[in-house]
Parts: sequence; structure tokens; C-alpha cells
Amino acid sequence: MLEVKDLRVVFPNGVEALKSISLSAGRGEIIAIVGRSGAGKSTLLRCINGLQSPTAGHIVLDGDDITGMNATQLRLARRYIGFIWQEYNLVERLPAITNVLTGRLGYNTGWRSLLGYFDAGHRQIALQNLERVGLLHRARNRADKLSGGEKQRVAIARAISQEPKIILADEPVASLDPELSVQVMSDLSRVAREIGVLTLINIHQVDLARRFADRIIGIARGKVEYDGRPEGLTDAVLDRIYRFDHQIKPVHTIEDDEAEVATA
Repeated sequence: MLEVKDLRVVFPNGVEALKSISLSAGRGEIIAIVGRSGAGKSTLLRCINGLQSPTAGHIVLDGDDITGMNATQLRLARRYIGFIWQEYNLVERLPAITNVLTGRLGYNTGWRSLLGYFDAGHRQIALQNLERVGLLHRARNRADKLSGGEKQRVAIARAISQEPKIILADEPVASLDPELSVQVMSDLSRVAREIGVLTLINIHQVDLARRFADRIIGIARGKVEYDGRPEGLTDAVLDRIYRFDHQIKPVHTIEDDEAEVATA
């Protein structure tokens, strides 16, 4: 369903963010992408979403070459690519239900999109997805009145309201405390499995990646260093993923977060 072939990204300043990334993924897989900051994880997701143009290589989603699309084609393709941001990306002054309904904008046409009007069918989808993440009772609450965990669950509901072929989540729990991180990852993985959508999650917490993902991809210095089952992510493999200039970066875990909270 997703094929990434020899993907390379070189920024104008000469920095090579991705050297040569190749991977394939099937419908319904939940894949965690791990690696140190600057390894190229976010760049990979931005390329899949069409927010970053690659220097070379191809990305094919469900038979369509994302890298060969013009602006109009890419806008239509993004209808089927759900994106979950680290900082929620909600309109704070609008109710949760309205934020979720923005995931239906790609299916609205003409004056309805301009006026923000959504018919009963769209609203039913939005309410159903709020219920899926346990927030139906908060549908009328403004986003700025929600907790961080609730905001991210609204973002999950918005993404699945797109009826996506793929969900991309870029550090979805980086702003949350350990308990909420587990809850959000649990909701995201559960809903993704319920609807059978391919899900790629950039994440620093290796313990969460092992717990909720079917497969883990480790990226180091713009290349895939590991691609396999969670149980294969040994300490030796982690050393290779997090090594940089012969220095080992300590792996960030749930226990680290809990220790920080305990000493705060």
C-alpha cells in the first residue's frame, strides 16, 4: 500500500536530512519510527504528506505516486492522509466537534466549505469518531477548555474523520505526561486497528513504541538502521540507532519520564 523507494532530501543549506530511505507498509499496520532528534523522522513524514519535496526517490501510496503530483493533485491526495501534530493544531476558540469536522473539509464542496457548513452525514461521522476516543461528552466544549490529552484525542478523531488511507503522527505524545502518553497511544493504536488504517508514528519513547506498535523502524543519520518486530529491538540495535560520532544517546523511556515527575 505504501512504497518508499530511495528517498533522499537535501536542504538548500546542504544538510542531507534523508540519505536513502526505502520501506514498504501494508494496510492496517501500526509502525513506530524511532531515532534521535535530527535523524530524519519528521522529514520522512512530511515527504509522505507532500509538505516536503524530496530531492530524489519516490513515494507511492495506494498506487498513486505522491512525488509526481502537481499542487491540485496533491491537495486531493491529502484528503486521504490524516496527520496528527505534536502541538494538536486545533482552533482553540472552536468546539471539539467543529475541530473534528475540519477533517471533513476535503469532502465538502463549494459554498459549504467557504461557510463552514457540514450536513448531518458529516456531523454523524464526527460524533462517531469523538465517541471512539471517549470524548463524545466534550463535543460542545471549546478546545481551549480541554486538557492536553483530550486535545490530542480530538486530533485523532479529526484525522480518522478524513476516512484516511494512512495516518501520520509526528511525536503525538511529546507534550504529554507519562500517564496521558499511554492513554493517547492506546486510543490511537486501538482506533487505527478498528478501522484498519496504516499508521506511522514518530516517537521518542521507545517503551511506548514496543508496547503499541506492530513494527518498529529505527532511523539513524538519514538511513534505516532497523526494520522489524518490537522484540527484535535489542540494546545492541538501539546503540546503533542512537549512536552519533561514537557517542551513545541514552534511550528515553516511560521510566525516565516518571523519574523526572517524581523529582520535580
